[in-house]
Parts: sequence; C-alpha cells; structure tokens
Amino acid sequence: EVQLVESGGGLVQTGGSLRLSCAASGFNFDDYAVGWFRQAPGKEREGVSCINSDGSTYYADSVKGRFTISRDNAKNTVYLQSNNLEPEDTAVYYCAADRNKWICSIPYLRWLGTYNYWGQGTRVTVSS
Repeated sequence: EVQLVESGGGLVQTGGSLRLSCAASGFNFDDYAVGWFRQAPGKEREGVSCINSDGSTYYADSVKGRFTISRDNAKNTVYLQSNNLEPEDTAVYYCAADRNKWICSIPYLRWLGTYNYWGQGTRVTVSS
C-alpha cells in the first residue's frame, strides 16, 4: 500500500521552528521527487519547497532563507526544517511524490506536476 505520512506540525509562536517529516512507503521512494505544499484557510494550495531524487532543492520566494528541505533515502523520509516562522506560514502542510524525479527543476511543472501520491497533511499554526 502506498503511503505518505506527514508529522511534526503544531502550534508555535512567531519566530519559532518546526521540523516536518514526510515518511513514504509502498513505492520506490529513491526515484521520486517530493514537494511540500501548504493550504491556508480560504486560500488556494501553494508550493513551498521541492527536492529532486538527486537532492537538488527549490523553494518558493516566501520561504527562501527560512525553510530547508532534505531527504534521507535510507529512511524513505523527506524533511522540511521551518525556521523563523511567521503567522503567514499558518496552514496545513502536505507532502507529495512525483515519479518524474527531476520535476523540481522544471519551473512550469514544479508546483503543477502530476504528483502521483499525497499525504493527509499536518497542521502548522503560528501565533503572533
């Protein structure tokens, strides 16, 4: 059974940090690119960060310098280290895997690719 399971969300104050995890199972994780997305109440889903199978990384402008994406293929897990959090970062965060291992490198597909598998989301709330 294919699964992506996010964890690590919670309530933090402005300026705080969280590390989100995305644990994968049921498919060949090494060959997939993984993206982190978020959806705030009343807003459309947006791409946050993306990591290709080779570890190359990409970020939305809104999180550059504050968020760091990484992957541990031995653990089938992708992480999103989120520092200096702001109230605007409040959202449900989702990870998704795309079998195009280079999709993060393609600007017009980075956030709009097929993304074959999705997790259920983890909620991040940043209080001011």
